[in-house]
Amino acid sequence: MTIPADERRARITGIVRELGTVRVVDLAARLGVPAVTVRRDVAALAHAGRLRRSHGAVSLPPGPESAGRSGRADGRGRVVGMLVPAVGSSYDEVIAGARSAAAAAGARLVLGVARSGAGDERAQVERLLESAADGLLLTPGRHPAHRAEEYDWLAGLPVPAVLVEPPAGPVSPGTGLDAVGADHRHGVLLALRHLRALGHRGVLLAARGDTRTARAVRTGYAEAVRLLDLEPQPVLDPQPPGTPSADPDPDPDPERVADRIAAAAGTGVRAVLVHDDQDAIHLPSLLRARGLRVPDDVALISYGDGFAALAAPPLTAVASPDLAVGATALDLLLRRLSAGAELPAHHVALLPSLKVRTSCGGAG
Repeated sequence: MTIPADERRARITGIVRELGTVRVVDLAARLGVPAVTVRRDVAALAHAGRLRRSHGAVSLPPGPESAGRSGRADGRGRVVGMLVPAVGSSYDEVIAGARSAAAAAGARLVLGVARSGAGDERAQVERLLESAADGLLLTPGRHPAHRAEEYDWLAGLPVPAVLVEPPAGPVSPGTGLDAVGADHRHGVLLALRHLRALGHRGVLLAARGDTRTARAVRTGYAEAVRLLDLEPQPVLDPQPPGTPSADPDPDPDPERVADRIAAAAGTGVRAVLVHDDQDAIHLPSLLRARGLRVPDDVALISYGDGFAALAAPPLTAVASPDLAVGATALDLLLRRLSAGAELPAHHVALLPSLKVRTSCGGAG
């Protein structure tokens, strides 16, 4: 399936910022989309003042004054603090999207990483504020053991803030703040709807319960099973049984998950959605050792597309719009800094896409 336009354009801007001047055909090759699609995107970005076209090549417009013509709030001289729970993960794409949007608007992004819970998150926010941050992009409350009252400080922040990939629910911390995230429940619905169209009446889900994305995937699975009239199946947890709750990142147990998938295949349930792609990429070889081939005997979809295309066979995957999440959050914060309280609070949900490859059988 095609990459959503917002995500394509965020990627195009990031590539041009990284490389300087890039040919349209090279952009198309990097993105894996037709050149005619890239030309349309480049035309739209050029019209907005974010890129410049010349003889089949694309570059950034000259001078910082271009940020004021981009259609977004002027970020010149602004400092934006960004708090994430980790780097070297899916948050890298979110950071890249925010960084590209900040640079295009003339703002400066300052990064803070909080690895050890609510106390560390608050300390990192204080450090970002000491860096003269005009506004904040925050990803708080990563672990389910965190209590809502640990984040009461969100309501007393001295600068505007946008929550990035916020916790779900109307009583979550910072409910009244602006928020931008991916609609992971919709992403699950895309995957299960595709498997349902291929004739599967039951679909397994393998997903841990200790991250916010995994919890959203579990919620989306229950909703999609009901909406699509699928046969409910027990959720498989890749986390080893008996893992202490204090362990924030236990190693998964792919052997145990493969055993459960093989057992379900024996009862006729031969489709599985796995969160995330790093867990899913192990399964084809493990299932082959159990006498099952992907996709001939088991249809497999990964929730997450960082490495899915590199698997053998390549994995059909739900791709989260992480670049666009970062860019949209940064743009919204700059709008908030310009408009103040006159701008109503925004809760923005961007839709994932389904990239159909070999592992689920059937064409897109």
